Amino acid sequence: MTVGPIALTCGEPAGIGLEIAEKAWDALRADIPFFLIADPDHLPGTVPVQLIDDPTEVSAVSASALPVFPHPFAAPRTPGNAVAENAESVVDVIAHAVDLVMSDQVSAICTLPIHKKALKDGADFPYPGHTEYLADLGGVDNVVMMLASDLLRVVPTTIHIPIADVPNALTPELLQTTIRITAQGLKTQFGIAAPRIAVAGLNPHAGEGGAMGHEDATVIAPALDQLRAEGFDIAGPLPADTMFHPAARARYDVAICAYHDQALIPIKTLDFDGGVNVTLGLPFIRTSPDHGTAFDIAGTGQANPSSTIAALRLAAKMAQSA
Repeated sequence: MTVGPIALTCGEPAGIGLEIAEKAWDALRADIPFFLIADPDHLPGTVPVQLIDDPTEVSAVSASALPVFPHPFAAPRTPGNAVAENAESVVDVIAHAVDLVMSDQVSAICTLPIHKKALKDGADFPYPGHTEYLADLGGVDNVVMMLASDLLRVVPTTIHIPIADVPNALTPELLQTTIRITAQGLKTQFGIAAPRIAVAGLNPHAGEGGAMGHEDATVIAPALDQLRAEGFDIAGPLPADTMFHPAARARYDVAICAYHDQALIPIKTLDFDGGVNVTLGLPFIRTSPDHGTAFDIAGTGQANPSSTIAALRLAAKMAQSA
């Protein structure tokens, strides 16, 4: 099946995003047709570039040059140092990409890293991050962050909150919503007709019958029982320390975890460079490399494009399954 091009947003120009965009094109060329939305004057210039006016031009360009849809920024690129004048354009590029995917001009979007403080300082950005802004643009209230690689898919139910706040935040409603969105995303965007879902317990040994905490028995288990009664294929709550060895991973399609590090430590240990951030629950496909702006190495040429390459490949694969 042939899918349309993928729109790659530039993210924070002072970071490594533009460098890895060029490296990703050099590795992929026409294999995964994508185009970059960015200020051409910001590009490092390590690969040939062709400016485009429309996504339909990408297939004719991508074999020989990186297609770039020009979006002017107010200030020059300063590697390692975000400037406030560019914040509005960073936000506008994301909105432009969403407009393109919502109007079916592209098959998916892949977003390079933003710098949240720079957006707050320069554009009064009211969102905690990329995901919440995309959800607003897509007109949805609930989305799920999945980290995916060829070795493992994980979803943290609670995300960027202190560990002390997790037990109260991990409600049956949140857990069920997370599982429902995840299962639907696996069906519609990953082509998995009957997803097998493993759910990690919150406490050591999944509470061990209440000896190590009560939440697994009183919060997680009843929520899972209700979903099983509706036909979901769910195992859990399971001890998290035995969920991620090879034989265990073969028994499920996704692991639902209680909190951020419980999910991200195993995937980053197994596949640090190949992990991809996927947002489920949006009315379009969105992937992103699983790293930040890396100001400390911006402009040095050291940036590794592996996660962006994996994100572009996964976006194309999801588009074929959708």
